[in-house]
Amino acid sequence: MNLNWQLLIFAVPLGTGATLAMDLWALLLKKACGIPSLDYAMVGRWLGHLPRGRFRHAGIGRAEPIAGEKALGWFAHYLTGIAFAAALLALQGHAWLARPTLGPALIFGLASVAAPFLILQPGMGAGLAARNTPNPGGARLRSLSAHASFGLGLYLAAWPLALCLR
Repeated sequence: MNLNWQLLIFAVPLGTGATLAMDLWALLLKKACGIPSLDYAMVGRWLGHLPRGRFRHAGIGRAEPIAGEKALGWFAHYLTGIAFAAALLALQGHAWLARPTLGPALIFGLASVAAPFLILQPGMGAGLAARNTPNPGGARLRSLSAHASFGLGLYLAAWPLALCLR
């Protein structure tokens, strides 16, 4: 099989595993500390408004609901994780997947926080890097924490895949 196709195929379980790690971290924070996580129905609502030409909202919770927004939001969440995993594999290649190391995965996970800071939060009405929220510092810290858990998830999910390459 072509090496590029192989990496793309491995991006699916890698991204799914890393996104699952992110979701488990969010669940732990919610149960242990009462910290709410992102409502993916609102992500679906935001995405559902894009074909209508609406990229930015003053507050996504006040926008017109979209049919299937919760499912759309969760699907997009996991698809985004897979896309980020594919990008990591494109940058790091077969060698990293065969012998995963924490550094590149964690750095990539932390760098992926640029997506919510620059795209999702402004589009949903929270402003650039959550500056329009009641507690921007706390929101930023939660985003960094979530994306660090994604990076750790990339590393952990890579290990079983590495066994397939040996």
